[in-house]
Amino acid sequence: MRRLQPLSVACAITATALVLRLGGIGIAWLPGAAAIALLLGILAGLALRRTRFFGRNVVSLLIILPIALPGIVTGIALNNAFRTMLGVELGFLTIVIAHATFCIVTVFNNVQARLQRLGPSLEQASADLGAGPLTTFRLVTFPMLRSALLAGALLAFGLSFDEIVVTTFTAGPQEQTLPIWIFQNLFRPNQAPVVNVVAAVLVLVSAIPIYLAQRLSGGVVAGTAGGGH
Repeated sequence: MRRLQPLSVACAITATALVLRLGGIGIAWLPGAAAIALLLGILAGLALRRTRFFGRNVVSLLIILPIALPGIVTGIALNNAFRTMLGVELGFLTIVIAHATFCIVTVFNNVQARLQRLGPSLEQASADLGAGPLTTFRLVTFPMLRSALLAGALLAFGLSFDEIVVTTFTAGPQEQTLPIWIFQNLFRPNQAPVVNVVAAVLVLVSAIPIYLAQRLSGGVVAGTAGGGH
């Protein structure tokens, strides 16, 4: 077996230390962005699927628009909204809000698809038995949506984790996420080994939630199809 070269060991140690050092700042926006996307995604999905009102299609388009547009367009629009229209300084909060605007689509689409497949019959039966709206949501609707919400949250995590274009336009000068750090050090020859290690870890960490979300979605679809026979 070949011995590991000292340079490789040093690069691995440096990369690990870098990930740990940047962990508090570099990935701290992920829980906040995922939580906001999860909350707004389920509320928007339920409102647009279970109710009919004027402008319903426009609201649906506005929810999907941030992820449909090129990242640079979304980034410039959010930068202008934060700095010019709202007068907010770019920083950690703007990163969280910016990532939540396009991560909400993953949760929204999962909720819409699940509600369309299941239909309103179970909720109507719960109402006929005397359950109120909150009880129906807690005991009937939420259990049916639980796996879809988990899959949407995992996809939002993977989508937000390696985003760099929108982050570049919405992060303050003192904020440094892992993808931005990789981009800044990509063309520095002395940093190339460390960048390679961190990039490999980043790809693996991004792939894990996407894989889990795909398995969850596939398992739910198979279970639904099996139950219908």
